[in-house]
Amino acid sequence: MDDQWMRRVWPPAGEETPPSKEGPTRPYGAPGGPPRSSTPSAPSAPSTPSTPSTSPQWPTRPYAGRESERNTAEESLTGLYGAPVAERRLADRPAWPSLGLESPEPEDDLPPSASRYRAPETPPRPMPRWLRRLLVGGLALVCSAAVIGAVVVTVLHRAESAPPTVIHDQIAGVSYTLPPEWREGVVAPVTGFTSVAARGDSATVMARSGDRVDPPNLRSAVIDLSDLYAQLLLHGDKVEVLDDRAVTVGGRPGHTRAVRAEYTDVVNEPAFMRVTLLTRPDGGSTVLLGLAHPDRPQSRAEIEGLMWGAR
Repeated sequence: MDDQWMRRVWPPAGEETPPSKEGPTRPYGAPGGPPRSSTPSAPSAPSTPSTPSTSPQWPTRPYAGRESERNTAEESLTGLYGAPVAERRLADRPAWPSLGLESPEPEDDLPPSASRYRAPETPPRPMPRWLRRLLVGGLALVCSAAVIGAVVVTVLHRAESAPPTVIHDQIAGVSYTLPPEWREGVVAPVTGFTSVAARGDSATVMARSGDRVDPPNLRSAVIDLSDLYAQLLLHGDKVEVLDDRAVTVGGRPGHTRAVRAEYTDVVNEPAFMRVTLLTRPDGGSTVLLGLAHPDRPQSRAEIEGLMWGAR
């Protein structure tokens, strides 16, 4: 009796109504009933309360009785409402009951080609004009600095690696080393000079052999030479003597004289000239002539350094 009451909760056994012969009242049969068949089953005789039935007339609902007394075979075939599990569309049933809180599906306003070529993307924001100009200017500045740096490094490397040029003038009996950026040139034979070196058009040094001169007469010979070359080469409206003294170059006594020529016109800039006369062991002399136009301290220093280093 206890087992029957535990399995049949509702309706009571005495008030059960046998099923009609017309068939099940629901589309899939009575709740918890057997699966549908083409031949209707005959109703069983009602059971009395005094006589316990070995099996109930209607199968109980799922999970109504004990776990051990469930009809697992019927549950697997009939499911919750008696319909075969295979006939249900499980994909149409939600896993959880709807509470009406789901967000509505967004409207699909994309063109048909979006399913193949993806949705159109928002174009990137263009770069401001001032930023582009700044980047281009910075890039140009960096490139210019790199090129200038490479040129400077190359020039310095060549200047350091290349040995200085030394001119050996056998006719004048002298050798002298050229400063940086100076090159050996070619002179016309009519001038009487046998070697020449220059830095562009701004500075020049020439050498030639001279007549025999005694040491006491060196100064007077240098004055005559400087006056001659000032008239031939400078043509200054005003000539000023800057230096006049005796020197010793490479163990050879000599004398030097420097003048500066100025011009009254506004076109010609002042010019500088230095004449140095050195004695030779064979009794002759060597004449060194330096010119700088326009007169600049760098040109003066390079001319004097070349002459003082002669040997």
